[in-house]
Amino acid sequence: MQALDVDWDHPTDPRPGPQLDHVRAYVSTAGADGHLWHGVPTLLLTTIDRATGRTVRTPLIYGEDADRLIVVAAAYGAPEHPAWYRNLAADPEVRVQVGATVSRALARTATPVERETYWDMMTGLWPAYEDDQTAAAPRVIPLVIIESRNGWSDR
Repeated sequence: MQALDVDWDHPTDPRPGPQLDHVRAYVSTAGADGHLWHGVPTLLLTTIDRATGRTVRTPLIYGEDADRLIVVAAAYGAPEHPAWYRNLAADPEVRVQVGATVSRALARTATPVERETYWDMMTGLWPAYEDDQTAAAPRVIPLVIIESRNGWSDR
């Protein structure tokens, strides 16, 4: 799918419930309400649905290292990777909102060395990821590295 064909401005949001409430608050306040969630930083990740070609938006906890954002494909310890992860594995072009800043980016699965490097950082932010990994076994929960295409201030 060509980037020009993608409607980044009208993504599908989560089903009604806490995630949808989080996304709506985040978007309506440009991140003033929602960037910090339960004391941890969150972003909104928009991927291209691998089946429909439509964009889908998901709130995720993130960590930072230099110009990289790191997210965890935990899916609450489910046996399968979350849909947003399978989407970016099929098409790495994503859009990320951090606070008021919305940027185009590329996302990829962390290498084993990167996963080892960042796992402690991410479980330090959200210790429940350790429980998710135990529940998900034998699935190894991937970490995702997100890198801006043109700097984090572009749109």
